[in-house]
Amino acid sequence: MIDLYTKHLVVQAFEYGDHVQITSFFDLVRYHNQGAAFSFLSQAGGWQRVFFSAIALFASVVIIYLLRKHAAQKLFCFGLAMILGGALGNLYDRLTLGYVVDFLFFHYETYYWPAFNMADSAITGGVMLLLLDSFKKQKVPT
Repeated sequence: MIDLYTKHLVVQAFEYGDHVQITSFFDLVRYHNQGAAFSFLSQAGGWQRVFFSAIALFASVVIIYLLRKHAAQKLFCFGLAMILGGALGNLYDRLTLGYVVDFLFFHYETYYWPAFNMADSAITGGVMLLLLDSFKKQKVPT
């Protein structure tokens, strides 16, 4: 919900390509990403919309299955839930707009990180939680 709300605010306040400097290393922007991470396949001619939507739907089904199967593993499930929320947020954009709205833009001098959104942040945070969970000691059944 945070992802959809922040994207809505950006779409209402910015025109495509608008760029507002907030700090020396962070800007708010409005970019449209028709591809995947780092605009991968963004110039592929349109088929990527269906492809990435299908991947998001398939991943969502797998994640829901894993959430049900591993409900007792709280950190694991929280990481999966963050990934699911991010995937669904970007899927919503892809299905309703044909692209994903990105608006967070970090940079340092001449180095730029590709713009991203709250859904991307949730996916990244979820993956980090899954990695953290993978390093926890597993209890051996006795």
